Amino acid sequence: MLAQATSVTVSGSVRSNREKTAVSYVNITVTTTKDSAILAGTITDASGKFSLTGIKPGNYLLDISSVGFTRKSVSLYVGSVSAFLAIPVIELDEEAVSLDNVTVTAGGSGQGNVREKKVYLVSGNISQSGGSVLQNLQAAAGVTVQDGKVLLRGSDKVTVLIDGKLSALTGYGSQSGLDNIPSSAVDRIEIINNPPSRYESNGSAGIINIILKKEKQDGFNGRAGIALGAGSLWVRKENLPGMTPQYTVTPKINPSVSANYRKGDVNLFLQADNLYTHTLNKNEFVERTYDDGTVIKSQLKRNRNTNFFTSKVGVDWDLNKQDRLTISGMYGSEKIVDNGEQPFYGTESSKPQRMWTFREDEIKTTAIGSVDFLHRFSRAGQVLRAGANFNFHQEDEQYHYINTLPSSSGNDAFKLLSTEKIIDVNLDYVQPLRYGRFEAGVKMRYRVIPTDMDFRPGVNSVLDSSAGGWARYREVIPAGYGNYYYENQRWELEMGLRLEYAQVSYDVDPNHNTYKSNGYHYLQPFPNFRFGYKLDDDHRITLSYTRRIDRPNEVDIRIFPKYDDAEIIKVGNPALRPQYTNNIEAEYRNNRNRGGFQVALYHRFASGTITRIASIVPGSTLVYAVSQNAGTSFSTGLEAVFSQKVSKVYKFEVNGNIYRNQINAFEVQNLYPQPSVFQSAEQQQWSGNIKLNNQFSFTGGWQAQTLLAFMAPDIIPQGKILARYSLDAGVKKTIQKGKGEVFVNVTDLFNTMVIRKEIRGTGFRYTSDDYYETQVVRAGYTFKF
Repeated sequence: MLAQATSVTVSGSVRSNREKTAVSYVNITVTTTKDSAILAGTITDASGKFSLTGIKPGNYLLDISSVGFTRKSVSLYVGSVSAFLAIPVIELDEEAVSLDNVTVTAGGSGQGNVREKKVYLVSGNISQSGGSVLQNLQAAAGVTVQDGKVLLRGSDKVTVLIDGKLSALTGYGSQSGLDNIPSSAVDRIEIINNPPSRYESNGSAGIINIILKKEKQDGFNGRAGIALGAGSLWVRKENLPGMTPQYTVTPKINPSVSANYRKGDVNLFLQADNLYTHTLNKNEFVERTYDDGTVIKSQLKRNRNTNFFTSKVGVDWDLNKQDRLTISGMYGSEKIVDNGEQPFYGTESSKPQRMWTFREDEIKTTAIGSVDFLHRFSRAGQVLRAGANFNFHQEDEQYHYINTLPSSSGNDAFKLLSTEKIIDVNLDYVQPLRYGRFEAGVKMRYRVIPTDMDFRPGVNSVLDSSAGGWARYREVIPAGYGNYYYENQRWELEMGLRLEYAQVSYDVDPNHNTYKSNGYHYLQPFPNFRFGYKLDDDHRITLSYTRRIDRPNEVDIRIFPKYDDAEIIKVGNPALRPQYTNNIEAEYRNNRNRGGFQVALYHRFASGTITRIASIVPGSTLVYAVSQNAGTSFSTGLEAVFSQKVSKVYKFEVNGNIYRNQINAFEVQNLYPQPSVFQSAEQQQWSGNIKLNNQFSFTGGWQAQTLLAFMAPDIIPQGKILARYSLDAGVKKTIQKGKGEVFVNVTDLFNTMVIRKEIRGTGFRYTSDDYYETQVVRAGYTFKF
């Protein structure tokens, strides 16, 4: 659903032309230009002000009359770029002069062409009900999911917001946690490909805004539900010899409740969810081939148990007619236990050359406190918002390893403790105008993340214990923005500028064997521009431009080696710098009564592309994946969406995206574990994806959905990811006179989703096939009270 203003509040004031004083109790009516039908009416208050709500976009006449003054009619165009419209002061003559009506030719269909976001209602995605936010996003146009990350138009540089704000729950500048947020807690998901300047500048591919449920009705009401499921119903590929069993028939349990109590000026609200799952989180088969002829085969199997509890409570308090105070708090607790193993074989697969057995115990704790103040001025839509947010997020990880070789066995362990604290303060102002609105604001962020890594090597340890110690990440980011919107019957314009300063430092334990303290700062403008032209009632064209940034996430620069894979080891890089991206887009849209069509041509070009570079060092077969700036990259593509309601029973949407990715030739130096230079020639690849979303509405409250998705091969740094596809299906029924709802669904119905990659580095190459859990059957029940 395209996010346009479908209902507008029109406000203004009336005064005497001669005395320049306010005129009270003036009759104001809105009539159609076609047949003069009265749509709305009101009178001015003691200060001469009036407000009309619920006006749909279109062309109208505003009729103003009062005893002792000349009746007056003025043309009124109501656009859709703003939910509030402030018209100029209306002056009435005290002489009784008859005026002819002003005739205005009707134009516009009531939908604006300035598209800021696409909105997806979670309740409408039947095939993913009972799953996570990450799974629900797979149904959205232009979105694909890869390695637990969301990609917009082929890029994972996406900023995730919760209720319009960055949150430690999903990570600042990352996408952590999306697969653990239950969809039962979410009302809708907004996708913004080209965000205006009032949004965060981080996220070159766009923004995903997760809006949590919040009941607002009078009295006590809400909803409660439970979803049950099972995944990994059978083994897709047998283990290599000598391994313990993979998880099968994994349980999923998700109870949820949301409620509110509204009385008078106070609204209390609550949202609570618990997601308990067993998952075959990883089942990756890898074959590495080295230039000297060495071949190593392995399987990384990870059986995961997760329990994730989230709750949000708060109060909306209307202090008076103009002022509202909202105080809210969110708490999240996630416990993860991973049990797995990874054998390594040579050309002979009968006995492993090495067996890596591990157990990870991780607890993530999140606490968020927010205070928001809203002041409404006397003019409708003119508001001032002030807010302060505090985020606390702690990761407490403990790993235990058994490294078994033909002649020895050793026990290793390490403990990682990372504590993140963020303070955000913002002030925002909105001024409605005759044909649009103006927005401005300032924001300040302070963020600090101290991290401690304690390696505990055993006998014949393979851990790099000298790479442990402490590190401290700190950022201070003040920013200010202004945004202007204009709209008339034919033209639409949006211009904005965000000016941002950042001071980032990363202090490193002086005893670290490779890295030293580092940091960066910048003062940069981030403009946005959008121009739209309405060819007629149903055809529109839009041109847009945005400049965005991707600041390295703390995990990308974290100096400690990560042994999730015993021989493909991830390491950060404190010398990493931001990636800057320019986005250009041209869009055509055709709206219809029973459907619509839109197509967008886009081009992105980035400098300082952030990625991981895999390399080896002489005398070792270990692969080190180190964060680097890989130079310049480009992405050019065409995205199209076609939807049609065929009948009362059936409607469908087809969305597709075809694009060409290019990474220019580059050369980087990996410092860990010892300096090595990596060179890459230019890479190019055409890729794309297509989805077919079928929805059925039957009598008796029955609804059904199928979602078919196909992703073509694509390039990744040093290689490519191969094609993959899946089919999801679900059915739900409304019961108990609309108060209850039951559903059954299955994801990846035919168990076809396998992630296959081909990677080539200097002196080696490898292929991987990941048969992780993708097929899950769920059933659930929800009751409204």
